[in-house]
Amino acid sequence: MKALILAGGFGTRIRPLTVNIPKPMLPLTTRPILEHTVKLLLKNGIDEMVMLLYFHPDVIKNFFNDGSEWGAKIKYVIPNKDLGTAGAVKEASRQLNADRYLVISGDLVTDFSIKKILQFHEEKEALSTITLTRVKNPLQFGIVITDENGKIIKFLEKPTWGEVFSDTINTGIYILERSVMDYIPDDTDFDFSRNLFPALLADKKPLYGYIAKGYWRDIGDPDAYREANYDILDGKVYLDVPGKKLDLVGRDVRVGQDVVIDEDVIFKSTVIVGNNTKIQKGCTIERSIVGNNCIIESGVKIKDSILWDNIYVKAGSIIDGTIIMDGVFIEKDVKTEEGVVIGNECRIGKASRIKKHVHIWPRKFVEQASVVSSNLIWGEVWKKSLFQGSKIKGLTNIELTPELCAKLGAAYGSILPKDSFVLLGRDSHLASRMLRRAFIGGVASTGINIKDAQMLPIPVLKYKLHSFGEQGGVYFRQSPQEGASTEIHFFDEHGIDISPSQSKSIERIFFREDFRRAHHNEIGSIVFETKLWDFYREGYLKSLDLKAIKENKFRIVVDFSHGTTTTYFPYILEELVDQVVNLNTYTDYKKLAKTDSEIQNNLSQLAKIVKSLKYDAGFYLYPAGGKIILVDNKGRIYRDVDLLTVISLIIIKTNEPGIIDVPNYTPSLVFETGEKSGFDVRVASSSKRAMSTIARKDDVLMAASGLGDFIFPDFHIYEDGMFAIGKTLEALSKLNMPLSDFIDGFKKPIYLVRRMPCPWDKKGTVMRRMSEEAQGNDASFLDGVRINFNNGWVMLYPDEYGPYFNIYVEGKTKEEAEHLMESYSSKIEQWIK
Repeated sequence: MKALILAGGFGTRIRPLTVNIPKPMLPLTTRPILEHTVKLLLKNGIDEMVMLLYFHPDVIKNFFNDGSEWGAKIKYVIPNKDLGTAGAVKEASRQLNADRYLVISGDLVTDFSIKKILQFHEEKEALSTITLTRVKNPLQFGIVITDENGKIIKFLEKPTWGEVFSDTINTGIYILERSVMDYIPDDTDFDFSRNLFPALLADKKPLYGYIAKGYWRDIGDPDAYREANYDILDGKVYLDVPGKKLDLVGRDVRVGQDVVIDEDVIFKSTVIVGNNTKIQKGCTIERSIVGNNCIIESGVKIKDSILWDNIYVKAGSIIDGTIIMDGVFIEKDVKTEEGVVIGNECRIGKASRIKKHVHIWPRKFVEQASVVSSNLIWGEVWKKSLFQGSKIKGLTNIELTPELCAKLGAAYGSILPKDSFVLLGRDSHLASRMLRRAFIGGVASTGINIKDAQMLPIPVLKYKLHSFGEQGGVYFRQSPQEGASTEIHFFDEHGIDISPSQSKSIERIFFREDFRRAHHNEIGSIVFETKLWDFYREGYLKSLDLKAIKENKFRIVVDFSHGTTTTYFPYILEELVDQVVNLNTYTDYKKLAKTDSEIQNNLSQLAKIVKSLKYDAGFYLYPAGGKIILVDNKGRIYRDVDLLTVISLIIIKTNEPGIIDVPNYTPSLVFETGEKSGFDVRVASSSKRAMSTIARKDDVLMAASGLGDFIFPDFHIYEDGMFAIGKTLEALSKLNMPLSDFIDGFKKPIYLVRRMPCPWDKKGTVMRRMSEEAQGNDASFLDGVRINFNNGWVMLYPDEYGPYFNIYVEGKTKEEAEHLMESYSSKIEQWIK
């Protein structure tokens, strides 16, 4: 078996560490990551290897040459273009003829036994074996599920939490038989996870997964690099650590050649020191790595830090939790804090303070007594990236600042065709207006023109994108749940949430600061869109049976929740209903964000008014205009899954048979009623992007989530609470009975919902255990894991952005439903423990 090493990536997410060197050459214990990989292969009997290079290839070639210094035979391949992971491997295999290949990434830290993986591969007579491991947070990796024999039955590349069904992930280490190369087309962008493995699975080829024991870490960002170094110092991974061990009781200190250590130097925990480094008297070094040719002056304190080569630290400085790259000069009494990265050849002036999580890029000079503070402090959930799906969310003026939004606008504009147009909108909050203006400046700097729609609801902005003219849209709003945070939503040219690849492109340019700068005569223009409401109103009214609605002379109550819909939507309602009582119809940016208890209070008031006035219905319209809650004529409130059920039944009752898309946790009553009426009620993903994409392609009558989102494609393909109100009134006009009588005509399903808290680092484990529980049962894995039984079903759905699960249960009787809920709640508690 011979090895193919993938070592060509740009390392964008880990910048500034990879500005001047490829990621596989980042130093671990003063030696490159890739050197540790080569030694692992040699230890397992593999001495012939090809390295696939692309970014800074000469750095790797000049270091390893032909590999003879290590007892290896190394060749190199540099593709002329991006061929994807599998395409590049096929290209490399031409340089290394073998019956079997080991494929491994050059930026992994692992001590897996390759021999045991090979033994498993041979025992199973596998065509391909994927090496697997279990991690706390599987979002950045490909998830894999196998049967009891190790045969792969399902996998998913880089899922959202809603798609996670296991914590068992693809490590990027594969054993491939030579015949696998026949599945990879020549000179084509072809990926292992997206293309090759699905093809093997579809052809029912012997594709196996081996869960390896030992250490594995993907060095994806500075935090992961820092943690990998800590794991080495803490003895969690066994690598070949250079240097001789000093005779110090209770401390593991290893030093290279020609190291000078003065008296009174205090070492704590594990410390690694490279060659030709001098440490002067009175220094304290704890759980750190100090590279080659460094000078550490007297009284310096270094803790939990990684210092590369040729670094000079003057007396009295305190270095804490910091990565310092080659050639940095740190003057006296400097203090750095946790999470700091200082790039190559920087100079940090005397008595300066570098605050937490600041990244200083190469060749920067920090003046004396400066305080460098971070303007971007990402929270636990999204610290690894900017985006949560298609949106960016952060604390206003702390995480999301005007200067950050200007950079973000430049990054966004850089992915779009020059001189194209984008559509921007916002809610009524002052922070949204401020941050949008900063964003506009960044977009215009790249030669992109801006159509500024100013304040309007999200559905109206999306409806305009549905027509021809713009390359995309961006909407700024206060977070509905967190008043101190702002959300920035990105939409493509169809008005659909941008794809993961588009968000990654924006992110990559943002972190690399590789912005396109327009010529001074080509700066983007800014024009104001003032007719969007008229455009929306015309399409809205054309898409409804106005005659039927008006003939019923509906009387309704609508709570506008102080949102942007208050400006024009009341005038549309006046053309539909006989009488309408409007609540909270003035915009108030201080009342946009509401807790659930505040919403519940508003709903109680809405229900009382509807019941006391004996009106036909009431609607709570969320501030951005996308979601609704329904109140019937008896004052009963329907939200989330109850609302999904009621609206679905009304649409089925009042329309010709068609397709309805609903989430996996929809009550069986909807499917049974739809089937009896000739409807095709399909299970579909409840993500907004998936809902809109399906509605755009298929002849769908309605698509809905269980969170108050409804899409009616006869108007447009986006969740729209305003049109959902109109469509509900149209359906009610055909019922010829009060809404409450219609609802009471159905037997209420025995349906339970429970929210269970779960730490972030346990969510993947719980989903894996639930997937294992599902094996051998009638189960589905769309938006979580659902297991069907004779007496009902249970579904576990991980929340996308919160540390908890939703458990959905349906039973034939109340007792059976409660038993299922308690049984699986108890299991989940045990899995968490």
